[in-house]
Amino acid sequence: MSPKPGEGWLADLGLAAKARPVIIISREDPNPPRVLFVYVPLTTQNRGSRYEVELGKLSFLTELSVANVQAIGSIPLPRLERKLGQLPPTLMAKVKDAIKFALDV
Repeated sequence: MSPKPGEGWLADLGLAAKARPVIIISREDPNPPRVLFVYVPLTTQNRGSRYEVELGKLSFLTELSVANVQAIGSIPLPRLERKLGQLPPTLMAKVKDAIKFALDV
């Protein structure tokens, strides 16, 4: 199991003792120095900011969701519980654009 960019995963983020959906944004690297995956968490709370990307109703989620790029994090493989699905390339491009905005790159 090797998570790939744009995949949705259920992850144990250690918040309120429940797993949360995330989108993997790490590049594919067959030999990383650390086995960590960078992710953007998904939420149903849309504040309408440029730090969020509206994802709509994804086939692998039960509610309308947004990607919150202000909460980018990294997680080790054992805390990724299961793959949920794949983000469409057009939405992944919007997530990348929001990350560029958030990090001013």
